[in-house]
Amino acid sequence: MKKVLFLFAAMTASIAMAQDLPTNPEPGKCYVRCTTPDVYVNETVTLTIKPAYKVLKAVPATFKTVTERVEVKAAGKKLTVIPEKWGTESVTYVSKEGGNTMSISPASFGKGSETIEIKPAYAQWELGASAPDCASGNPDDCRYWCYKGYPAEFTTIETTTLASDASVSKTPIGSKNASYTKRVLLESAKVVETVIPAEYKEITKTVLDKDAYTSEETIPAVTKTVTKEVLKEKGGLTTWKEVECALVEYQALPINWNSGSATLTAAAKSIIDTRLLPVLAQNPGVKVELASHTDSQGSATSNQDLSERRAKAVADYLITKGINSSLLVANGYGETKLLNRCKDGVSCTAREHAANRRTQFRLINN
Repeated sequence: MKKVLFLFAAMTASIAMAQDLPTNPEPGKCYVRCTTPDVYVNETVTLTIKPAYKVLKAVPATFKTVTERVEVKAAGKKLTVIPEKWGTESVTYVSKEGGNTMSISPASFGKGSETIEIKPAYAQWELGASAPDCASGNPDDCRYWCYKGYPAEFTTIETTTLASDASVSKTPIGSKNASYTKRVLLESAKVVETVIPAEYKEITKTVLDKDAYTSEETIPAVTKTVTKEVLKEKGGLTTWKEVECALVEYQALPINWNSGSATLTAAAKSIIDTRLLPVLAQNPGVKVELASHTDSQGSATSNQDLSERRAKAVADYLITKGINSSLLVANGYGETKLLNRCKDGVSCTAREHAANRRTQFRLINN
């Protein structure tokens, strides 16, 4: 593991390496080298690790017993003839029809007269005689004209008038009735139809309830979602950044892990949010080591695996918070860096063992 603490209080030696160090460093300050990181984005890929398939199952046919009513003799008919019925009735008729005798009264006449106009009244101009004192030689000059009227002329003609017209008077002659007896049909002959019902019996038979069939079940595909990092932007620029000297030394990240577990609890995530994320936010581009240690209880192999899983759990959580994975180094040290004497074979108290179970972080050089 490369040493990341650079103290420049009294650096007078190794001038040949100066081009690798920060320019114009200040005594007592600490610096880490920051490389502009590659920018990665996470992509999820869903892989089919087992395809969907069908499971077929043959289901046998099922039968049931049913009772059925069947006809053993068809329905029929019986015809009965009922003869006609007769009776008698008396019929009255007119043996001699009535009539009328007629008496005729001839027409009677009277005498009368009628006056008619045979020539209508009229008037005309007439030339009078010459005046006796006429001085003219022409006698017509002294004559005068008169417009003279003549009365109408009438004649009287004798006429015959109708006193009463001819008429007829009727005298009725009564009719005579007689009767006779006749035979009448009271009820016509008919045929009465009697239905003879069919005869039935019950039989028992076995019928198909449900035919054999195949049931089909589709077993869905088994998939697995894998998250992979894809390079979005290439980094590579190197700068030096001043940091707190305490941050280049291991700092405690006081997570209380459940025994044998590498799963972050809500309390553990809260510790990371309040203790580690602010440091990373204030030092962008600086790489951080996440270190996890165990006590010596249990096998060294299982302790190594547990510490690596715990360190990786912290790194994975930081990635979900947007920290670039290229800036995270997760190291599990197992029981290799005990803080006290409690190695294998040494009897220690629970408190002494607890001191060795720790998770830490520090800023490191690229």
